[in-house]
Amino acid sequence: MAITGGCQCGAVRYAMHVERVEKPHVCHCRMCQKATGGLFAALAGCSRASMEWTCGEPALFASSNLAKRGFCRDCGTPLSFAYDKPEARIYVTIGSMDDPELAGIEIQYGLEARVSWVRFCEDVPGEVTGESPAVQGFFAGMVSNQT
Repeated sequence: MAITGGCQCGAVRYAMHVERVEKPHVCHCRMCQKATGGLFAALAGCSRASMEWTCGEPALFASSNLAKRGFCRDCGTPLSFAYDKPEARIYVTIGSMDDPELAGIEIQYGLEARVSWVRFCEDVPGEVTGESPAVQGFFAGMVSNQT
């Protein structure tokens, strides 16, 4: 089974060779807000080995020294997010999936930057960025490339 999607203009298409996406979530952090131009990023993942770009490939922007975000260079559609760790999942934007219904949100991240008037997934658990010592350690050396 493959879960498919792509950009607005069709120049970039992907297939996730999985039965179900992993860790569908929204992230309210400022980096995700700026990267998508929206109030949050909605993302769903799979292992890198399960991901295939079936038509074209996204352009990449290193939004920090820890991660890259993929987008269509022709139409600008935000398509992916991945940390620069080989074992890390790759996430696609849920809105770019051919069937977004396959990615029901399970958690929210970046609650510290959630816009106060956003009423969305009120019953979905969430986390503030860097709440745990392990995550604090990971983000300690992060340098944002966004302005």
